[in-house]
Amino acid sequence: MTTEKLIMPQKLKARLYPVVLRQFAGKDFHAVNIRDISSESGISTGTIYKYFTSKEDLLFSIIDEKLLDLASLMRLHLEGTEDIREMFRKLFWVTMNFFDKNPDLAITAFITVPLKSFMANKSYKRETEIDILNEIVEKAKKKGAVISDMENKYFVDLYMMITVRHIQNWYMHGMKWKLADTINQFFDFFWKVVAPLST
Repeated sequence: MTTEKLIMPQKLKARLYPVVLRQFAGKDFHAVNIRDISSESGISTGTIYKYFTSKEDLLFSIIDEKLLDLASLMRLHLEGTEDIREMFRKLFWVTMNFFDKNPDLAITAFITVPLKSFMANKSYKRETEIDILNEIVEKAKKKGAVISDMENKYFVDLYMMITVRHIQNWYMHGMKWKLADTINQFFDFFWKVVAPLST
């Protein structure tokens, strides 16, 4: 028999989540512990364990929630846009702008968390985001705006590779620029890869 997971109240999340992401963004993954998170947030370890079974459960729950926020922003910004090229561009812009505004999340998800641990969690699949991307791809294929026989998974690969690579490069160089400002460096390349030769 499984017990339903308790949902932490929003006011506690507002205190806890920024601390968790700051801890993971500033330390090695294995150096972060619930005791330090409790001390910095002012929320007792007992309260944290009431809602989360481990630091991994806590962290990946936060990443899941944040990526749902990203997906909601994507839908909001794509609303009313019909031009396919602009839809793909907005997808990248919303992603990069979101991580500009949530740098500790970007660092934690793509720098700090061991890849094996991340891959074992549903957060890695980023399914809600990918659903949106796939919707755009299907719409683009129907309009003949992208290569019709290019499998959807390769659009996903391009989106993920570009996003992760730019976040890692940004971090490696001391986060001296806005991620959203890098779009002009890669978007034309992306479009040339996916668009039909006649476009």
